[in-house]
Amino acid sequence: MRDDLPYRLLADVVLTLHFCIVAFVVGGLVLTIIGNLRAWRWVNALGFRLAHLVAIAVVVAQAWFGATCPLTALEMWLRAHARATTYSGSFIEHWLQWLLYYEAPAWVFTLAYSLFGLLVAATWWRFPPTTRHGDDQTDAQPGSRGSPTLRR
Repeated sequence: MRDDLPYRLLADVVLTLHFCIVAFVVGGLVLTIIGNLRAWRWVNALGFRLAHLVAIAVVVAQAWFGATCPLTALEMWLRAHARATTYSGSFIEHWLQWLLYYEAPAWVFTLAYSLFGLLVAATWWRFPPTTRHGDDQTDAQPGSRGSPTLRR
């Protein structure tokens, strides 16, 4: 067994995790919008919405501060230890890297991430998250002895 194989496999795992996070950030926004238009209550669950907001906030902050994504740095470190200088390796590596990494000036990514982050923030205003698990569309008003009222 080759000494560099564990590093290559771990690099592919990190790349796959990175792709899943990107899919969560992009897909989370799409699901939030479509889900609200179709009255899917689960898309407004506070945990889901907070995780989505935090994920894009981290991406935007990294872009503004010029920081390298820790997952990218870890993947590159693992590939260096695997003595992989190119991306002609595994199927996972080839296709996920093709989907994730683009060449453009840093300001393009900062602008794109910032605009996407603003769109996520706008969904919080337009489709506010809910905090109840039983009936996500109702909240008791103070002093109403628990009588539910419809929320937007």
